Amino acid sequence: MAPNKRKTIEVRSSVQSVRWIDVSSAQFASSESARDINRDIVLQFIRIRQPIGRADLSRISGLRPSTISAIVEQLIEEGWVTEGEIVKPSRGRPSKMLAMNPSRLTVALDVRPDRVILAIVDFSGEFLSYETVWMRVSPARTVAQIIALIRQFRRQHKDKTFEGIGVSMPGRVHPVTQQLLMAPNLHWQGFDLKKALKKGTGLQVELDNDANVCLLSELWYGRVNGIRNAVMVAVSEGVGASILAGGEIYSGYNGLAGEFGHISVDPRGPKCECGQRGCWEMMASSRAALRTFQQLSPRTVVHNVSELFSMADKGNRAAIAALARQAKALGQGLRLITAALSPELILITGDVTASWDRFGPIVNKALKDSMLAGDPPRLQISADGDRARLSGAAAMLMQRHVEYYKSNKRLPKWKQKRQDGARRKKSIHA
Repeated sequence: MAPNKRKTIEVRSSVQSVRWIDVSSAQFASSESARDINRDIVLQFIRIRQPIGRADLSRISGLRPSTISAIVEQLIEEGWVTEGEIVKPSRGRPSKMLAMNPSRLTVALDVRPDRVILAIVDFSGEFLSYETVWMRVSPARTVAQIIALIRQFRRQHKDKTFEGIGVSMPGRVHPVTQQLLMAPNLHWQGFDLKKALKKGTGLQVELDNDANVCLLSELWYGRVNGIRNAVMVAVSEGVGASILAGGEIYSGYNGLAGEFGHISVDPRGPKCECGQRGCWEMMASSRAALRTFQQLSPRTVVHNVSELFSMADKGNRAAIAALARQAKALGQGLRLITAALSPELILITGDVTASWDRFGPIVNKALKDSMLAGDPPRLQISADGDRARLSGAAAMLMQRHVEYYKSNKRLPKWKQKRQDGARRKKSIHA
């Protein structure tokens, strides 16, 4: 074997699949990483089934009661979970019920080309406040308004602790640097949004693509349990996609994976903000429906897609035709996804879900007719609808919160005690 050639080990995980492990870059799972995984699983169970006792957590998770107790104490120490009333079951010991901490809040931002929507979201996913800031020419002035509104929210909730800001972006964000890589409809390239928000509020700030946070919302709140291969398609001013592959969100080498909206489906089509002609989003986005309506009814002024849906509900033929054309283009474009990824589920979120009963069958038929072979994947709309970006942004922040403590050496007290104990033990034996 050549000295520079990578060695691989074949591991048969099932009859149907083979997993290859590159031993030149593989790492063994540490006991700490196993604890972190168990911690996240327990937190997920508490969030979905709250209020819940320790005994039930042990039963449904399969973890030992001693392990559950250690993890729960850790979550209480970190401020994620609180203990409530004592409940005596029909058999066994009385148990204190556990729930997500209602005093810990997150700020969620949904950045769109024309506005920014702000929400205060608690650890259970409940919305406490909701405001809109309209875009200004200068991103700095827009962000100044956002910061002022966040400060106002914090004054309104003086008895709560704000953990940070999660931001849904209409473009791709580098997974490491958190810099905006591409947002053709936003024109904020070069503006460091994370730095500006962090400086103005002093809070942790996390950014990601809108389709990614919408998919994370579905995963975080347990609405796609058992699904390991899926694609979320977010339809608004543009069309974005997020990929769930093997149970993990896949962002690619530099965070640009999933940009199906900027694949050309008609070289003679209208010019896209990305510079190409006939991109899928130029046919299947809300802007496409508005453009078609203006061509069909040039004397009627429509300001946004919500007005278009309202006109369609009232029987306006041009509005119905424009939205039907958009729905057909959306379904036909899903061929890009089925041919490339063959997911078991495609989720749709965004503006188009507002009238899914009317236009969903058009999308389904176009998807079925465009299949290369076999049955099409299951198609369903996101449970959150318009709020998917906000709940996903909050979920993203919570998911990254522990890593933020680690990277900033702000460890929770339970880890500080463990490290201090280890240091003392090491100094004794030195």
